[in-house]
Amino acid sequence: MSSPQKPTVVIIGRPNVGKSTLFNRLVGKKLALVDDQPGVTRDRRMGDADIAGLHFTVVDTAGWEDDDIHTLPGRMRVQTEASLDGADAALFVIDARAGLTPLDEEIGRYLREQEVPVVVVANKAEGSAGEHGVLESYALGLGDPVPLSAEHGEGIADLFGGLFPIIGNKADLFEEVQEIEAAYAAAMDEDDRPAGPLKLAIVGRPNAGKSTLINRLLGEDRLLTGPEAGITRDSIAVDWQWTDPKTGELRDIRLIDTAGMRKKRNVTEKLEKLSVADARRAVDFAEVVVLLLDATQGLEHQDLKIASLVLEEGRALMIAINKWDVAEGASSLFNGIRGALDDGLAQVRGLPLFAVSAKTGKGLDQMLSGAFELRDSWSKRVSTAALNRWFDDALEANPPPAPGGKRIKLRYITQAGTRPPRFVIFGSRLDMLPTSYERYLVNGIRAKLGFDAVPVRVTLKSNKNPYAKDG
Repeated sequence: MSSPQKPTVVIIGRPNVGKSTLFNRLVGKKLALVDDQPGVTRDRRMGDADIAGLHFTVVDTAGWEDDDIHTLPGRMRVQTEASLDGADAALFVIDARAGLTPLDEEIGRYLREQEVPVVVVANKAEGSAGEHGVLESYALGLGDPVPLSAEHGEGIADLFGGLFPIIGNKADLFEEVQEIEAAYAAAMDEDDRPAGPLKLAIVGRPNAGKSTLINRLLGEDRLLTGPEAGITRDSIAVDWQWTDPKTGELRDIRLIDTAGMRKKRNVTEKLEKLSVADARRAVDFAEVVVLLLDATQGLEHQDLKIASLVLEEGRALMIAINKWDVAEGASSLFNGIRGALDDGLAQVRGLPLFAVSAKTGKGLDQMLSGAFELRDSWSKRVSTAALNRWFDDALEANPPPAPGGKRIKLRYITQAGTRPPRFVIFGSRLDMLPTSYERYLVNGIRAKLGFDAVPVRVTLKSNKNPYAKDG
């Protein structure tokens, strides 16, 4: 699926019915030569049109001549036929004052056989002289005509009502995508700024070993530790450099130690309530959050609640099982925690999971290396072309359902931001899209586009077409 383009509307009709005058009126400039001599327009002309905010590309064509294709009029007719290829709508212009002619009827028969939606435009309908021709045009079998005067600008607003049900959705899509991608481009300087220090918060239940872990990383007793739960009352940020053992590169890290998060009913002291609030603020300022578990206690419900909080805030999350040096049944413990995480946090399967020991230093380098990789995924941007290639494949592999026989149309996807990755999907009847299908798309974004286990935000935007009908 390519980037959305403005819808294309082709003006078609026999010579001298006012096609070029209508073209000039729609684009607001005299780009097409206008003359009473039939056949003045020999080539297709294109321009940007706007009717009350409905933006589209309009194509002016040569007059339809019933001549041999080897003659100039015949070649002009072939050009007109070719212009309908890929068009979103056609404006079939007739002369309301002259009424229907045999050539109009022939063009009408041709258009009825095409897939392009048609709006009949009864031009030169000003005054009473054109009333008869407007009524005659119903005989074309192409729906209600739009009477107007291209020369005087009368009835152009009515043309909006004829075109909007046909191209309004695509025009809205183009405009909204342009706005979103323009805003995205404007924010690129901020999103693509130098990464700076990895802002890494350490969270978990009290006495999981958070401060001991940071002291081990720093190689000094920077933070107060002890067996009593809740010693750390404030979030403490420590700037530090870590040497990547794989590359020898010095990497900047801002470590954030936090007060332990307990169940609400156990937070009885006012000071401890403030500690929990401070931990929440630490999550807000972090890029990657390490949820530290105690290997001697395993995974508890409170751990899952903390993990959900981190994901709801849009932060990249990883799990570290501390005190691995004293863990019993290590293999079954690791696999059990992995399974419980996947079951309890089904919205983000496959969270990075590390076995570490704050006491011995086991697994800490792997954990920090994983944190930098996770931040890269959290900050990742996918090109619009690659994103929509995946989108097309996903829709083909598993088309959206049609609840009650009403087809849900998914048209286009664009990335609206990073940190966390945010996407906008455009379509129609999206309020009927099941949550399971939305989850299918989110899982596909994560699995196929390199977002791994980071939180992904998807917004569904339906068209704004006030003429749209169900069915």
